[in-house]
Amino acid sequence: MSRIGKKPVPVPAGVTASIEGRTLSVKGPKGTLTLPLADEVSYAVEDGNVSVQPANETKRARSFWGMQRTLVQNLMTGVTQGFTKQLLITGVGYRANAQGKKLKLQLGYSHDVDLDVPEGLTVATPDQTTINITGIDKQVVGQFAAEIRRWRKPEPYKGKGIKYAGEFIFRKEGKKK
Repeated sequence: MSRIGKKPVPVPAGVTASIEGRTLSVKGPKGTLTLPLADEVSYAVEDGNVSVQPANETKRARSFWGMQRTLVQNLMTGVTQGFTKQLLITGVGYRANAQGKKLKLQLGYSHDVDLDVPEGLTVATPDQTTINITGIDKQVVGQFAAEIRRWRKPEPYKGKGIKYAGEFIFRKEGKKK
């Protein structure tokens, strides 16, 4: 029994949720998001809440239940507040610069890394060592942050690289003489 799945997702003020066929559409002040609905789970929009229940008693339906409820919750949060990821760059000469829909990274390679910012995301660099990624779709924000981090993962000896804000990097001791 899913403890998360039992709770209905409240629809905040100023947000409308509707189900057309096998798609849930949520429209709010920051934009519109859609979610393709799983066949194993039944959905209902009633009394200012979206409730998610397993369609049958199979193991697959029960395993989808909590995840689908969380995806619906992410839609509600996205259209009202949005999501933000912050990346920190550590290393001599490592820097980032956001220029419109491009992100230019200098990470110690012989060339600069130019990344195109996906549609619907806003990338800001308040300083040369901080990248803020903001958007309404949690999956797109997290995916783009992971793609940036992949260019230079933090290494355990000096801690150089790109890390998430608040991420702990396990540090190793260097060579003994």
